[in-house]
Amino acid sequence: MARHYSEAEVVAILDGLDPDRLRSFVSAHVVTPVVTPQGAAYTETDLARLQLLCDLSDFYDLPSDSLGMVMSLIDQLNTARGDMRALIQAVATEPDEVRGRIQKSVRRLRIVTVDRK
Repeated sequence: MARHYSEAEVVAILDGLDPDRLRSFVSAHVVTPVVTPQGAAYTETDLARLQLLCDLSDFYDLPSDSLGMVMSLIDQLNTARGDMRALIQAVATEPDEVRGRIQKSVRRLRIVTVDRK
């Protein structure tokens, strides 16, 4: 079962995070706590996301609306990476003949894409 952290625990764990900043990230919808009988709670994934938000905000002085856009792009990239891993695993289970045809198609499509630039 996933561990959940209270607001106070999250603020104590993460450098650069205070209750006001946490609330601003929540109100900007860049992190969404889960609701438990004890109140709002955060997962390990939320902690990593919050640390990244603090770092981006501190190092690049990004406002909340920009943080939302950056996090959306990061989420899309992570989804694409997961899809690519799954595709690679699926292709790896195919016979050599099929893998060879896929490899040739990928090379051909990449050449077409490069030529269009």
